[in-house]
Amino acid sequence: MNELPVTDQQEPPRDDPERSPGLMERLRALIAPKRAGGLEEIIEEAPAASGASRSKTRQMLGKLAVFSMLRVDDVLVPRADIVAIEASAPLRELLALFTSAQHSRVPVYRETIDDIAGMAHIKDLLGLVAARAQPADGGGQDGREAADMILPGDLLATTVADSGIVRPLLFAPPSMPAGDLLMKMQSTHLHMAIVVDEYGGTEGLATIEDLVEEIVGEIADEHDEEEQTLITPVQGGFAASARAGVHELEKLLGVDLLPPEQDEETDTIGGLVFAMLGRVPVRGEIVTHGSGIEFEILEADPRRVKKVKIIPPARPEAQGGDLL
Repeated sequence: MNELPVTDQQEPPRDDPERSPGLMERLRALIAPKRAGGLEEIIEEAPAASGASRSKTRQMLGKLAVFSMLRVDDVLVPRADIVAIEASAPLRELLALFTSAQHSRVPVYRETIDDIAGMAHIKDLLGLVAARAQPADGGGQDGREAADMILPGDLLATTVADSGIVRPLLFAPPSMPAGDLLMKMQSTHLHMAIVVDEYGGTEGLATIEDLVEEIVGEIADEHDEEEQTLITPVQGGFAASARAGVHELEKLLGVDLLPPEQDEETDTIGGLVFAMLGRVPVRGEIVTHGSGIEFEILEADPRRVKKVKIIPPARPEAQGGDLL
């Protein structure tokens, strides 16, 4: 039997690394690496490409290699920043929350954030509204416009729990490899996970976007506002969000603010202030670091610091003090 000829259109381009045989399988292996030197092996096995393309490939694979070493607690949204809704809340509150938070998914909890029932997706809410909407004139639905639609009076008063739109989500321990969670999200088609501590309480939240951004960088959409600078110069020093990184501040001031044993445990300026005091400070309180740097609490609530003013010491030699 004669074999059919292979045309040029059927043959993948030899200089396209994304279409090379087995490349995706090797990338998957790198996310959860079991061998040393995986990154260099993939780069060297990739077909030749232009300098710019090869540089981008190396950069992407470098991020992927770093991602393969991350745990879920390295990428989670902390508990204090979770935007969620109670299951007993009416749908009008859920609609308002989607509008204000600009999220497409929010967790649904029973009474406390430690008892997560599932998640609500904005597409399900819109689908429910569309299904229950009726023409204002009582006629058919074909060709009608949104302005001609009315909702049943009790629809938005229905609780989230009773609406039938609550979907399941994933639960993950903080020690789980981030790559494992990403693959679990892909296989289950559930793109939100609640990170639970050893006691079953909610420690944070992770979405598939959070995980992918660790590999490809920040993903901004039409609704994302321009990223604000977390540390800005002001008279007498700097104003900073408590979520700003300690290492960013260290580079800015040229001072080591953390002892070696706390480098891995403290990531934010708010965490640094908490470590110095051993408690959450109150608004207006001034905390002095061993280097002479002062942290004035500009905004805080009983649970966390929100904004601080950083006042460097008047004399450069004062920066030689003890850490913390």
